[in-house]
Amino acid sequence: MTVDTTIGDGQFVVLSPSKDGLTIGFQRVPDAKTGKNRLHLDMIVDDLGRATGKIETLGGRWLEPGTVRELEGFRWRCMANPDGNEFDIDVLPSP
Repeated sequence: MTVDTTIGDGQFVVLSPSKDGLTIGFQRVPDAKTGKNRLHLDMIVDDLGRATGKIETLGGRWLEPGTVRELEGFRWRCMANPDGNEFDIDVLPSP
């Protein structure tokens, strides 16, 4: 994988898809994590609503219902799996 996109002066880094089609985004955060998470995953999706519904169907939850964060057209929602591990689902800006 190679760096495909940087957003917000490097706050977000998106790696280009690998041969299996997986696109991974990383977010730099200034806060120290005091819980279990040592890695914060950002997963690129085509549709935030559809992905949110699927995650909730599988037992996950939207951590800030109604809140969609945005930076330079990059939009994301903060989610958690059933064990409380946090991750984001992101939609990249349109080219």
